[in-house]
Amino acid sequence: MKAIRRFTVRPVLPEPLRPLSDLARNLRWSWHAETRDLFQSVDPERWTASEGDPVRLLGSVSAERLAELAEDSRFLRRLTEVAGDLADYVGGDRWYQTQSGELPAAVAYFSPEFGVTAALPQYSGGLGILAGDHLKSASDLGVPLIGVGLLYRHGYFRQSLSRDGWQQETYPVLDPNELPVALLRETDGSPAQVSIALPGGRSLRARIWLAQVGRVPLLMLDSDVEENDLGARGVTDVLYGGGSEHRLLQEMLLGIGGVRAVRTYCRLTGHPEPEVFHTNEGHAGFLGLERIAELCDAGLDFDAGLEAVRAGTVFTTHTPVPAGIDRFDRELVATHFGPDAELPRMDVGNILRLGMETYPGGEPNLFNMAVMGLRLGQRANGVSLLHGQVSREMFSGLWPGFDAEEVPITSVTNGVHAPTWVAPEVFRLGARQIGDRRTEDALTVGGSDRWDAVAEIPDQDIWELRRDLREQLVVEVRERLRASWRQRGAGSAELGWIDGVLDPDVLTIGFARRVPSYKRLTLMLRDRDRLMDLLLHPDHPIQIVVAGKAHPADDGGKRLVQELVKFADDPRVRHRIVFLPDYGMAMAQKLYPGCDIWLNNPLRPLEACGTSGMKAALNGCLNLSVLDGWWDEWFQPDFGWAIPTADGTGTDPDHRDDVEAAALYDLLEQRVTPRFYERGQDGLPDRWIEMVRQTLTLLGPKVLAGRMVREYVERLYAPAAHAHRTMTPDAARELAAWKGRVRSAWHGVTVDHVETSAATATAELGTTLNLRVRVGLGGLAPDDVEVQAVSGRVDPEDRIGDAATVPLKPAGGPDSEGRWLYEGPLALDRTGPYGYTVRILPAHRLLASSAELGLVAVPSEDAVEGAGVLMR
Repeated sequence: MKAIRRFTVRPVLPEPLRPLSDLARNLRWSWHAETRDLFQSVDPERWTASEGDPVRLLGSVSAERLAELAEDSRFLRRLTEVAGDLADYVGGDRWYQTQSGELPAAVAYFSPEFGVTAALPQYSGGLGILAGDHLKSASDLGVPLIGVGLLYRHGYFRQSLSRDGWQQETYPVLDPNELPVALLRETDGSPAQVSIALPGGRSLRARIWLAQVGRVPLLMLDSDVEENDLGARGVTDVLYGGGSEHRLLQEMLLGIGGVRAVRTYCRLTGHPEPEVFHTNEGHAGFLGLERIAELCDAGLDFDAGLEAVRAGTVFTTHTPVPAGIDRFDRELVATHFGPDAELPRMDVGNILRLGMETYPGGEPNLFNMAVMGLRLGQRANGVSLLHGQVSREMFSGLWPGFDAEEVPITSVTNGVHAPTWVAPEVFRLGARQIGDRRTEDALTVGGSDRWDAVAEIPDQDIWELRRDLREQLVVEVRERLRASWRQRGAGSAELGWIDGVLDPDVLTIGFARRVPSYKRLTLMLRDRDRLMDLLLHPDHPIQIVVAGKAHPADDGGKRLVQELVKFADDPRVRHRIVFLPDYGMAMAQKLYPGCDIWLNNPLRPLEACGTSGMKAALNGCLNLSVLDGWWDEWFQPDFGWAIPTADGTGTDPDHRDDVEAAALYDLLEQRVTPRFYERGQDGLPDRWIEMVRQTLTLLGPKVLAGRMVREYVERLYAPAAHAHRTMTPDAARELAAWKGRVRSAWHGVTVDHVETSAATATAELGTTLNLRVRVGLGGLAPDDVEVQAVSGRVDPEDRIGDAATVPLKPAGGPDSEGRWLYEGPLALDRTGPYGYTVRILPAHRLLASSAELGLVAVPSEDAVEGAGVLMR
């Protein structure tokens, strides 16, 4: 019989055990081993059954067991110690509190998904895991962050396989009362709500759930409330589900509703108001509109409000391809704003102007969320060095006239939260060397470029650890594989072969990630006979563990999964290659430590960062990867291998896959497997162990989320907070008026004549030329612009590379024609083909970048006649 109504019955904890409730509700347990150990000791069997979720555990423990623990003095001592440790962690000074300078009082961090723990399944892949790691590291460092997201009633889908290997999706209903979250309540005890207006006089209301991530509150908006109609209740149903309007409403709720939720939270708790707003991808971009509306209500006009908001906004882009960005039809956006909808006092034209693709190559009828993010954020970044470069090229249309390297998008390379992803056995090995506290600091704060203590660990200990982790993975894989085959309809009698799947002494390769086509799940199958030879080699075999979900709407991705599954089902190789369905955090935490090699073979440069290999590296797993994302930046032969790429623009995709698959097989056959199985005088693979040691020593400190968050604080949050404080209402009005004046006058800004003291087309190194430039300023004053000489080596097309800029000084003017004379020295400090040009840029003390307005004036062909433009 089916129940007509469901309740969550919470246990009443005996008074001595009350701190267990606080420990369960603070998600620090998800990365704090002592807290997890404490919960496990409550009831080991139920802890396993609850999949390591303290809230579920406490909901299932018998009253008799709780009464027993309440009398257990040893347990109570441990409880007091762990609860005291959490209080010190939450209340004490950490890295952030010891820094000097103008740091923000608080930062609001918006993301459409957060992967904090498997017990709170609100993530689909790398973006969400990165956001969760950002929150956890901010907590460890003491950064006063407020996370903002949505609470999806079905989360992301659960993946299973049909008998023939086709991906199937189910969407389990998540009851917030059974999750480690609590309702944010008003002072009268009623649930706090935010609301946004919908067309036709309807409203979209949402409650605010609070997840406590260490020191960091995570606010999650949930539209499944009785006051909403059926359509509005379903807005927060599924992560990345539904059509365009559904996604638009999710993003309006995240951005606009999210700002209102932050204001509500700060009002109710006394938390400092954020000075910096950080949007993780474009999904939350509408937060800028709400903040402009707040300032307009306080007396600023739209343009001044825009400048004030931009000053304190950071935008992070995660996609290297335009197809990965949410874009909406302009009419759909227009329908949801204005007098009959949300932000009724704001001109819809101003809103549309922020997101429209009004640049060469854009589609002018589409509203682009990343474009809005860049126009609303004074500071922007990609997530690896290479991705920053790709982003500058991809969005260069927003800054016409500037070379891609001058586009104001920097990069902060992603990192991973080591306490979440490092196996307890690896932590204990480090703690044995340098102590618990120093190991914890090394994994959270980082700060050192090397972890020298790893050099002191004996080879035997490292190798025994690696084998132990591999053996644990073998056990895990067999359990999961058996469960998967049962779901596929197999009976127990058919599954005896699973007891022989994988071998703890065989080189183990991991490949696990989302399954879009560019990540090339099936590249390893390109030459199946060659792969079989590798898997079944009599002396140097390999074994491969594969996992990954295709998007429910991506049939192409599902076909790739099915192709891989069918190969792995082959009785000849099924003991050496497995596909595990339903990849998620819980599986990943076993998979990374147990693998010897982490494989990554995307189409370069389509991997923005790719943090899975970082998590593997922190456990002593070596990377075998295409030079893309973070690996392009930090690869060294000391700790891994680079798969050669054939990424020329004219390369046929099929041929490219053939070439790169062949390169992968070559590496495995000739370099990777021989090194793993080669033994030194002591019977250990000493060269392999040395690579593991180098991975931990040199790569470990770089891949930390602690390093990443410190970079965000120092390079983006602190400057944004300074700009926010500088951008007073009067300053915002001044800057907005100045920008309007410059834009309207810029057509009259010209470089009219350039001359130099050079008499010939050659010159000696160290020569200084005198440059004289006559310019028209079109009604602007010299204080409004900077006239620059730009010089450097030139290529055969006379393009200047590695350019140096020198400001020129006004030397006279205006003359009778209104032109100004500028002069300055030009030092020839490089040999070989050398060139220069002159340009005029807008200049104002409140600009974060001289490219901010996307305006530049350069010489016409007439102006450079006889200017000695090139020295050869």
